[in-house]
Amino acid sequence: MIENTIFEIYGSDASAMTMQLMEVARVAERIPAKDARIALKPNLVLEDVPENGAVTHPGVVEGCIRYLRENGFFNIVVIESSWIGARTDGSLQKSGLADVCRACDVPFYDLKKDEIVTVETPFRPIAVSKMAYEADYLIDLPVLKGHCQTRMTCAIKNLKGCIPDREKRQFHADGLMEPIAALAVVLKPDLVIVDSICGDLHFEEGGNPIRTNRMFLGFDAVNVDAYSCRLMGLSPEEVGYLPLAAAWGAGELSLDHTKILRLNESTDSEEYPSPGGLVAELTKNVQARKVCSACYASLVRALYLTRNDNRAYTDPIAIGQGWKGKTPEGLGIGACCRGAGSCVPGCPPSARDIVECLEKQLLRKG
Repeated sequence: MIENTIFEIYGSDASAMTMQLMEVARVAERIPAKDARIALKPNLVLEDVPENGAVTHPGVVEGCIRYLRENGFFNIVVIESSWIGARTDGSLQKSGLADVCRACDVPFYDLKKDEIVTVETPFRPIAVSKMAYEADYLIDLPVLKGHCQTRMTCAIKNLKGCIPDREKRQFHADGLMEPIAALAVVLKPDLVIVDSICGDLHFEEGGNPIRTNRMFLGFDAVNVDAYSCRLMGLSPEEVGYLPLAAAWGAGELSLDHTKILRLNESTDSEEYPSPGGLVAELTKNVQARKVCSACYASLVRALYLTRNDNRAYTDPIAIGQGWKGKTPEGLGIGACCRGAGSCVPGCPPSARDIVECLEKQLLRKG
């Protein structure tokens, strides 16, 4: 079933990648009517450029609009509200999305100013944007990134931009997990397209972007977030709102029956740019030669997770296409480094796979 399929693509053209994903997933066939009210919900959490890893690339929204119009859908709006303390209009301008909305002649609505409806949820009544709640087809366009409180933020947490600021404050007072899960039940997106091009390593507000040049699409927000956890080196149970959302009927948590359909493979084998800051610290023992960004991002994320447990891995690590046919010292990451004495297979391996290998290696060393 297509509901159990996640479509994945690699590249650098966000607009074209979005259109390809939607075409292969045959999204147009799932929209109820040509005059359906279609709402696009990107992540504009604060005033920043997408290259810093916090906000959705404007090309993702552009690709959605182009695909929808080519298939005869014209009742389209873009909706969002930035986090408390940030101006949504400032985020719209800084991200470049204002230019897309202007060029495509599609209206943008700041949900901070929208009418509110209060809806019953499994947790408590929640105030929700009327425009988001009453959309005929809600398209969720999150950024896959880390989060200092929930560990990971993607499809479900992006819905938090559809509630008023007073409700956002209450979510935090309630501990985040239960209200976020409840919101996923009543504001269930019809389609999720994840911008994982260069999400931040562990902060929602950006600053440590890790380039993967990857996007993926799914129709079940819980399942998409579970897959996102795997890419981030986490189990879904480590993100507290996910098991709750699944238990309350928002979607499927298990990936056992999920098919990952890749439209292409990661092929960006140029030399990875020299990292700085936290990433430089994490990768000081890494020998990267013509490494694909998705593979490198999985490794960085895994090194960050093991470092968090005070068990830093200090042996040499080889990664990249430049190691094909060679026998690098230490641990090899990915299919290109299968000549290493120990190797994490995959093209690319997920952060979770690398974490499991690093943990085993650290246990052997005591």
